[in-house]
Amino acid sequence: MENEEKELIMSPDEMVEYIRQNVQPTDTLEISYNRIFAPGEVLTITEEDEETGEGLRVSLQLNGEILNQSIEIDLNDIKDELLEIRHVKDDNVVVIEAEMPEVDFTYSYK
Repeated sequence: MENEEKELIMSPDEMVEYIRQNVQPTDTLEISYNRIFAPGEVLTITEEDEETGEGLRVSLQLNGEILNQSIEIDLNDIKDELLEIRHVKDDNVVVIEAEMPEVDFTYSYK
């Protein structure tokens, strides 16, 4: 059976909600934000903590040559810098691109 790939465009808040609702430990998640590309296997997903102010956090075991490299990303801290998320589960791939804000290209002469 071929891999199925689905492409979506979402707002930053929708991207965070997608991760909350659909991503599970052992899935592969590739997160592109700012100038960072973090591909890896999901270790844990930790819900928000109102006491500490931390947002939804994802721990990843990064793919690559670095030994024992795991990171934790607070999605609320980076959501406005998210460019793309690639979620791989079984034979399904979901690619989510961040919707770009509207830019006003009009210029007024004074």
